[in-house]
Amino acid sequence: MIDLVERHTALAVVVGSRAYGLHGPDSDHDRRGVFVAPTRAFWSLDKPPTHLDGPLDEQFSWEIERFCTLALQGNPTVLEVLWSPLVSLCNDDGRLLLAVRGAFLSTRVAQTYGSYARDQLAKVASRRDRTGEINFKQAMHMIRLLMAGAHVLRTGEVLVDVSHLRDDLLAVRRGQVAWPAVAAWAGRLQDELAEAAAVTELPEHPDRAAVDRLLVAVRERNLQQWPPKYRSGPPTPPPPCPIPCSSPP
Repeated sequence: MIDLVERHTALAVVVGSRAYGLHGPDSDHDRRGVFVAPTRAFWSLDKPPTHLDGPLDEQFSWEIERFCTLALQGNPTVLEVLWSPLVSLCNDDGRLLLAVRGAFLSTRVAQTYGSYARDQLAKVASRRDRTGEINFKQAMHMIRLLMAGAHVLRTGEVLVDVSHLRDDLLAVRRGQVAWPAVAAWAGRLQDELAEAAAVTELPEHPDRAAVDRLLVAVRERNLQQWPPKYRSGPPTPPPPCPIPCSSPP
């Protein structure tokens, strides 16, 4: 099945700290991608996988339909793929996907980004209460998510590269900012997120029709591609039926 990633990837990017501009010399290469299973692969009982790990380290890919479903839900991790500045592969199907990336956005991002950030905050606070320790890496990503949520609501663009805030964010990650100051910063950003949600020009719902047209176009484009099990061509025709068939009267 990994053949689907190796031969049918439409879009491959790097996300994580390298895309955020927060990386160091030893940072991972968090690779994410979208592959397009041959349309004929859906005609058999065994459907193509919705996602795959590998073949490279830290590589994870979604089949395009699953990717679109998650992006329509406003999933921040998935939306970042469409706005990553580090694109390593993009074919015709990938360009079609990027061309409609704005269709995935809606006011729902206020909830998804806010929820992700609140979850991070709750985990940091819970660990602090239990052990007295603070996961400053988690705290940094909470701050980044809140910033990104307000940004997408204001601009209709997903904020990935935060290198202009690199020093401030890395100071949080290194524990150089006291927790009360971090919590206060998060509170101000939550207020900004709510204010941006109140005035955003994003629609209430994503443009599912545009995404559906994209998916149909991609499926039609890949109709002549053979699934991996039939890589050499169409399957062998079935043998003649062993049961004699009588002619109708």
